[in-house]
Amino acid sequence: MNEQHVALAGSTRPAMAGATRLRDAHPEDPVKVTLTLRGKVAPAGQIPDERRQDAEETKAALERYGLTVDDVRLEPGSIVATGPVSAMNAAFKTNLGIYHTPEHGEFRGREGELHIPAGLEGKVTGVFGLDQRQVARRRDAGGSGFAGSLTPADLERQYNFPAGDGAGQKIAIAEFGGCYFDDDLQAFRAAHDVQGQQVQIVPLDFAPPRTMQEVKQLPPAEQKFAVGAAREVMMDVEIVAGFCPAAEISVYFANFDQRGWIEVLDQAIADKPVTLSVSWGLSEDDPNWSQTALDQINKRLQGAADLGITVCVASGDDGSGDQMVDGRCHVDFPSTSPFVLSVGGTMIDSSGREVSWWEAPGHRTRTGGGATGGGVSTKFDRPDYQKHIKVDSLNPGSIQGRVVPDVAALAGSPGYDLLFQGAPFPAGGTSASAPLWASLIARINALLPTDKQQRFLTPFLYDSGTNGRPLGEVACRDIAVGHDNASLPPAVGYPVLPGYDASTGWGTPDGVALLKGLH
Repeated sequence: MNEQHVALAGSTRPAMAGATRLRDAHPEDPVKVTLTLRGKVAPAGQIPDERRQDAEETKAALERYGLTVDDVRLEPGSIVATGPVSAMNAAFKTNLGIYHTPEHGEFRGREGELHIPAGLEGKVTGVFGLDQRQVARRRDAGGSGFAGSLTPADLERQYNFPAGDGAGQKIAIAEFGGCYFDDDLQAFRAAHDVQGQQVQIVPLDFAPPRTMQEVKQLPPAEQKFAVGAAREVMMDVEIVAGFCPAAEISVYFANFDQRGWIEVLDQAIADKPVTLSVSWGLSEDDPNWSQTALDQINKRLQGAADLGITVCVASGDDGSGDQMVDGRCHVDFPSTSPFVLSVGGTMIDSSGREVSWWEAPGHRTRTGGGATGGGVSTKFDRPDYQKHIKVDSLNPGSIQGRVVPDVAALAGSPGYDLLFQGAPFPAGGTSASAPLWASLIARINALLPTDKQQRFLTPFLYDSGTNGRPLGEVACRDIAVGHDNASLPPAVGYPVLPGYDASTGWGTPDGVALLKGLH
C-alpha cells in the first residue's frame, strides 16, 4: 500500500537504557494496540459528532492495513486494534524488535518516531502497545500488629477516621503485573475481624496468577517479578479492605507498559469509582516515557477528575532523586499530574512523633532506605489551585511547576500490619499511604450529602474555607519536623517546614475534620 504517512508528534522513543536488540519481531506475532483520539474525555451522552467521525475514519484506516478493531470507546476517545507485527509495522512505519535487559528479560520494543496515515493527522494523538518496555515502577513497599506494625484500628485512631465501613462506595486499585491471592485477604480479614464482599479482579489484557502453583508455571525471571509484585498487590487490597470492608473493591490488572496506563484509566472512566489508588509510577523525566503517553495519560486523569474521581497516587520512595542519577531533582509521574491527589510519606520516630519519612541514604537500596518523593514538576505547570504555594524548584532555571505531594500518611516505620502467604508481612512505602487516603476518601464520601459526593478532592485542599484558612491546613495535621527528602544523587532535598511543604504537603489526615470541611 502506497498511502502517504505523517509523523506522529511526541511519539519518539529512544532505545531503552541497557537494552540490547536481539532480533526483529516475528512478522506473524500478534500485537494489541490502543490508539487515542483528539479532544477531552466526554461524558456519556455528550459525545461530540467530531469524536464519532474520527473514530469511523480511524477504524477504516486500520482495517485497510489488515488490523482488526476490537473496541471503540467514545467517552475517553480510544480505539483498540489487533493484528500481526507485519501489519503494525506497515500501518505505523516502525520496525518492531525483540530487546533484552538483565532486569526485564526479553520484550518487544521500538526506537524512533511513529508515522500514521496522513488522513488521521490531527485526529489520532497516540499509539500505545507496540513497545512493551516497563514504564511503571512500584513505590516500594509501634502499633498493636506484628513487631509493632500498625493495624487498621491503630491507623483509624492515628488519623481520626470517621465512622463507617465504605458501604455503597466503589474503590478501584491499579496494578501492573503481579498476582492476587484471595486466601491472604481472607486470613487478613479474619485476623482483624473485618468481613466484606468478594474483591472483583478486572483483567485488562493481563490475567494475574491466583495461586503459588500457577506462579510456579511461569518462567523463572517472571516468577521473581510476579511474587515481588504480589506482595505489593496484596498490601493495596488488604489496606483498602481493612478500612472499607463493605465497599465494592475492583482491582484492575494491566501490563506495565504505556498502553497499560491507558487501559487502566479508560476502565476507571467507564466504572466511575469514587477513588482510584495508584502505587506505581516513574520519574516524569525518564526517557522511557514518550511525550504522547504523558499527554494522553494526563488527559484521562483530567477526565477522571471531571467525573469526580479522586485518583490517589504515591509520590515515590526515592526522595528528591527519584532514581535518576543526573544530579538534578526529579518527581514522579503520574503523581505530578494536576488532576490527581499526590500522596507522600511519613514515619513515626523513636519518641513517638510522626515526622517526614527519610531513612538513609534517602533512596531504596538492597539493605533498606527510602524517603518520601516530592518537589516541583518540570513537565506540568503549577495549577491555579496551587498559585499561592511558595515552593521553588531546586533545579536552577526550572519552571514554576506543579508541586507534590499534596498530603501524606504513614510510609515508613513501624509499617502496616499485613499478611502474605499466610505469614505476617509488615510493609509500607508511599505504596501504602496512597490506598490509605483512597480508603479515607471513600469513607468520607459515604457520609456526605448527595450533592457533595463524588468530587475531585485536591483543589478543595487549597481553597480557603469560611475561616479564611485553606482546607488542607484545617483538615490535615502539619508535619513540620523531620529530615528533608534528599537522596544521593542529588545531595539536596526539599525541606520540611511549618505549613505546606514539598515533602509532606499539607500533612497527614484528620478524617473527621476533613469530613466536616467538605460537608
